[in-house]
Amino acid sequence: MQKKNNTILLIGSGYMAIEYSKVLNNLEVPFVVVGRSEEGVTKFKKETGIVAIAGGIKKWIDNCISIPENAIVAVTGSELGKVTRILINKKIKNILLEKPGGVDDEDILSLNELAIKNNSNVLLAYNRRFFASTIKAEEIIKKDGGVKSFLFEFTEWSHVIKDIKKATGIKENWLLHNSTHVIDMAFFLGGNPEDIKCFKTGNLSWFKKGSIFTGAGVSSRGALFSYHANWESPGRWWIELLTRENRLIFKPLEELKIQKIGSVKVEKVEIDDELDRKFKPGLFLQTSAFLNKDWIKLKTIQEQSEDIAILKKIRG
Repeated sequence: MQKKNNTILLIGSGYMAIEYSKVLNNLEVPFVVVGRSEEGVTKFKKETGIVAIAGGIKKWIDNCISIPENAIVAVTGSELGKVTRILINKKIKNILLEKPGGVDDEDILSLNELAIKNNSNVLLAYNRRFFASTIKAEEIIKKDGGVKSFLFEFTEWSHVIKDIKKATGIKENWLLHNSTHVIDMAFFLGGNPEDIKCFKTGNLSWFKKGSIFTGAGVSSRGALFSYHANWESPGRWWIELLTRENRLIFKPLEELKIQKIGSVKVEKVEIDDELDRKFKPGLFLQTSAFLNKDWIKLKTIQEQSEDIAILKKIRG
C-alpha cells in the first residue's frame, strides 16, 4: 500500500487549475500539479511559473511512492468523474471536485455510489457559496429571522454558447454544467425545494431538453420561491431573497444590494470582498474550508446526487 503525505494534489493544468494554484501559493501549502498534455503543462508554467507534470493522473499516481490525502480535481467537465474514480480507487480520502461533479446525471450518481462504498469525502466546488456577497447576505438573513421568499433567473446566452466548442456531453447537459452555479446558490441561501412545480417549453439546436423554464415551490425552510429562464431571449443570472425587513438583490451575483422595508431605494451593501478581487471570487475561502476540513458549507457528492431529481424536474 502506498504511503500518504500532506502535499495537495492539484489535477488539471487549465484555467481553473491556474486559479487554484494562486490560492495554494498564497496559503503556503505544498502542492503538486498533474496535467495531461505537454502543451497544457507548458502553458501552465508560462502562466504561473510552476512546473506541472504531464502524462495524466493515472500514470502519475501509479508511479508515485506516496500519495496525498487531499486532492483538488480541476479538469474539464467531461473528465471530472473519470479522474475522481481513479483517486477514490487509490484511497485518496478527501477530494474537492469541480462542479458539477460529472459529465451527466448517471456519471454523478455512479460516482456517489463509489464514494459511499469507499467512505470517501467528495466535496463539490460551488464557489458562489463563498462569495463575500453570499456571506454578508447570510448575516442579514440570520438577523432578520430567515428568508420568507426568493426568486432567481438562470437565463443562458444561447447566441454565444451555440458557437462554443466543448467536449461531448457538456453542451448537451448545459443546465447541469453551468446553470447550477446560480441554482445552487439560490437554494443554498433559501433552502432546498421540498415541493416544486416545473414548466418548460422550446428547444435549441445544442440543447434539446428545453429553452424556456419556469417554476415555483416551497423550500425546506418554509420559503416560497419561483424561478425563470429564457435561453432564447436576453437576460442574466440574478437572485433576490426577501426577509421581513429587507429585499436582498444579487445582480450580479458578486455584488449585494438591499431594499429596506418602507423604501423603494435600492442601495449597494458594503462588503469585504478583498479576497474576491485578489483571487477568483469565492475560491480562496472555499479552498481554505476544504483544507481545514471546515466542510459545513461545501456540498457533498451525496447531496449533489440527491439534487439530480430536482434538476431533472427543472430541466424536464
